[in-house]
Amino acid sequence: AEGSPAGAKAEPPAPGVIDLGAQSGRWAAFQERHRLSCEEAARLLLDAYEYRGLVKHTGGCHCGAVRFEVWASADLHVFNCNCSICTKKQNRHFIVPASRFKLLKGADNLTTYTFNTHSAQHTFCKTCGVQSFYTPRSNPDGYGIAPHCLDDGTVQTIITEDINGKEWEKAVREHKTIRDMSKP
Repeated sequence: AEGSPAGAKAEPPAPGVIDLGAQSGRWAAFQERHRLSCEEAARLLLDAYEYRGLVKHTGGCHCGAVRFEVWASADLHVFNCNCSICTKKQNRHFIVPASRFKLLKGADNLTTYTFNTHSAQHTFCKTCGVQSFYTPRSNPDGYGIAPHCLDDGTVQTIITEDINGKEWEKAVREHKTIRDMSKP
């Protein structure tokens, strides 16, 4: 750059300042058309890029105290487990990595139940008792999401797979993909 000492590197733009070049007009028109702040537009763009091929589902408990969003396929692969707790609660769920789940509200309204190995964290709303998501034993680095707790409009199909939770260790050991479902 002119006026810079020889060998000096150009300074990067200040944080938050991005030169969009020829795209600046499109960016401004997009923000205005969709009534988005710069941060909201950037989040939309980043989500679309990072979660390509996925849909943002929202959902929560019955009373609305707990709300979340999760990025997953529009075509859900749901597990129907016959272990003691899943049978009692009719807990059907699909699994996602923790990075694709965000609790929007209600952390203070959640309580947790554990049993046996205490690996699974069965979270539920203190007010209405609904478990809309939990941390499964098979994927402690992810979340099991109850598809019936998702808001209408984003699920295209649901494929249900029975899993023999009564023989949990054997079922998980023999299942080809369940342990990897929480990997980004």
